[in-house]
Order: sequence, then structure tokens, then C-alpha cells
Amino acid sequence: MRTRKIRGHRRRHKQIDNWRLDNLSIDLRGILINGSDRHYVKIGVHPWSGISITNSAIPEPTGKTKRKMLTGLVDIYNNWKEQLNKLGQPFYLKIWLFEPRFSQSQVVCAIGDNIDFYKNTFFKPDNYKELTLDKYGPSSGLDKLTWDYRLDEDQYDNCTVGEPGQYASRQDYEETEKWFKRILKKSHRTTKLKEPIGDIVEYYSFRRGDLWLGEEK
Repeated sequence: MRTRKIRGHRRRHKQIDNWRLDNLSIDLRGILINGSDRHYVKIGVHPWSGISITNSAIPEPTGKTKRKMLTGLVDIYNNWKEQLNKLGQPFYLKIWLFEPRFSQSQVVCAIGDNIDFYKNTFFKPDNYKELTLDKYGPSSGLDKLTWDYRLDEDQYDNCTVGEPGQYASRQDYEETEKWFKRILKKSHRTTKLKEPIGDIVEYYSFRRGDLWLGEEK
């Protein structure tokens, strides 16, 4: 798969500015009235926010583009924290900073019964890795937060392939089955569930990179 070249950086930077402004406020009304007690915002800037339809890989943002996205995430976090503090109740609020899949980074919050929802979302390895703040620039604001290390992983389960009847053809099913057997030969973690979830009895986790969870302590 070829790597797509990103053009029109001035236009992208304007889109980043708009994305930041559009997400500085959190929908507290929805949280309090509608019961939507989990909320997040990803980096919603094309082409990093969508699926490539040209069969080409989208390179991760770099340079000024990456710094502007990071500043946006920090500003959104700070504004959400100020608004959530007014609720007068506990809440979960963190920046999920992915590397090298930086474009997957996001601000995530939860209140009420869902505060512990994300507690075991990511695997914490025995070997700790420090976040290198210098590479993000001196004015990123990351130094104001405390960072906890996790692994960025893709996860599948023993029911990922499904049954033949779920596919348009027998050939589609067999191709998916071959693909799944092939990836299971790659290095991964296997987690066996103490209690099955339906037919799911184990998960397979494939490392894609690093992840840091940032919050103001």
C-alpha cells in the first residue's frame, strides 16, 4: 500500500482551528438530562479522521500540524475540566495520547457509574516508559499533566471471524478465516476470560505502539 502525500497544509491548519473551537465546550446538558455520561472528542480533521477510500496509507501528522492538534487537545481538556468541575461530582477526564498513531489521540470523559468504565481499557505493561515531552515542543502544555503509560493494541476475539452464514459468499468467509489464522501467527497477547461473554472466551491483543493517559492531578 502506497503512502498518500498530504497537501494543502494551510487549509488543514484552518480545519484544526475550527475543530478546536467546535469542541471547547462539553455538552453538560446532555450529560445531566439525557444520561449520556460518557463523552469524547477525536482529532476530527480530514484526512486523519476518516477512512481512506484510495487504498493508500495516510501518514501521521508531523511538525506544525501535529503541534496544532496537540494544542487543541490540551485546550479542550482544560476547558472540559473547568466545566466539569462545576458539576460538583467526581468525573473521569483524560487525554489519550497515542504514538505513533497520533491521529487516534482524543480527550475522554465520564461521570456517574461510568467513571470506572475505562479503568481496564488498556493494558499496563511491567516495563514503564516515560513520555518524552521535548519532542512535542516547549509550549505544548503536556508538562502540566501527569502521564501514565499503557500499550496501544488492536484487539480481536475468538468470534471475530463469525459464521459462514454471516457472509455474502462462502469464498468471503474462507478468505476472512485465512486472514485471521494468518494474523494469529504474529506476536500477540492472549487473555482468557474468567467468565465468557456470550461465545467469547478469549481476546487476542496485537501491539501497535504506545499510549499515555494524561490528567491534571
